[in-house]
Amino acid sequence: MKKLKISLIWKVLAAGLLGCLLGPVLPIPAIRIFVTFNYLFSQYIGFMIPLIIVGLVTPAICRVGSGAGKMLLCTIVLAYLSSVIAGLFSYGVSTSVFPGLLGGIHMNVNSVDSDTIKPFFILDIPPVMSVTTALALAFLTGILLTVTGKGALKNVVFDFEELVAKAIASTLIPILPIYIFGIFLKMASTAEILPVLSVFAKIIVVIFAMSIVWLIAIFCISGAISRSNPFKSLFSMLPAYFTALGTSSSAATIPVTLSSVAKCGVSGPVGNFTVPLCASIHMPGSMIKITACAITIMLLQGMPFSFDLVLRFVMLLAITAVAAPGVPGGVIMASLGVLSSVLGFDQTSLALMITLYIVMDSFGTACNVMSDGALSLIIDKAFKSR
Repeated sequence: MKKLKISLIWKVLAAGLLGCLLGPVLPIPAIRIFVTFNYLFSQYIGFMIPLIIVGLVTPAICRVGSGAGKMLLCTIVLAYLSSVIAGLFSYGVSTSVFPGLLGGIHMNVNSVDSDTIKPFFILDIPPVMSVTTALALAFLTGILLTVTGKGALKNVVFDFEELVAKAIASTLIPILPIYIFGIFLKMASTAEILPVLSVFAKIIVVIFAMSIVWLIAIFCISGAISRSNPFKSLFSMLPAYFTALGTSSSAATIPVTLSSVAKCGVSGPVGNFTVPLCASIHMPGSMIKITACAITIMLLQGMPFSFDLVLRFVMLLAITAVAAPGVPGGVIMASLGVLSSVLGFDQTSLALMITLYIVMDSFGTACNVMSDGALSLIIDKAFKSR
């Protein structure tokens, strides 16, 4: 996992840089080759999105619903609220800060030389269902399987999850650098790419700062509730934070997270329950990243948005983000459906989202893991004495 994550980040960065360098010098026919490839690959992504939602969200609901009791319900509610609030916090900062950082820069890559830079041929691959249908099917199937406990059907769901995860790992993630190269190649052919890249660099710094502010805030809240020193708890969680930076996986960091929450004063039974569960359902770091990147791209392309629209997006994203925390690139892949159906992102915008997300993947995961410690402190305070 660690080798995959690190190599993917460098491949994405190299692909984007190479596309920027070659875009102004390559002839139009050569660029059209990659535009054709990107068109076909984007069709494949669109076909896969509903399958990813059904294949990853359904078993995630089955696993979350397999437990029982007030502690489970309390942890799920807190994790969901935390993720939604993190997304809204990111929205508030983004809409306040990003317009000034953009400095009037506008990007509309879909209108660039549309008559000449176009695919050599078109082959549509329509998805088997809409994103909304896939979400409804995943939720209904997961809930019914949890209630009825049908073992045979659950096995089918988990087998399908393995197939989808394999498809992501073997057919989507390895090809992403070529796809991103084609996107930046076409963008660079307009000679407008450098201002956009400078904006992306500033946005990444702001997102990292937002994650730090979020961690301080959530530990201050958990410290007030659990009557513990928030900064001591933050320091105790640092081994988990740096481990998550290396693994880029909440699941792979669980052993270190368990040790860290124990140093924070969380009892063993509570920590053993909350840490593995939160590793799957608590994604505030991912919410901050995805929301901020989405606002950036909408501002760059002049796309209209409102608080109501972003609230609906964040509430759905907080659910779909639980689908694939252990699958390489799974979180952003699972979120593509919400980005396209709610915010109206096209394939170029989705490719930019994937690029920005992967570059910051480790920092978002580390924020998720640290936040799990804060939630564990709250749950421990609420249930330790019972």
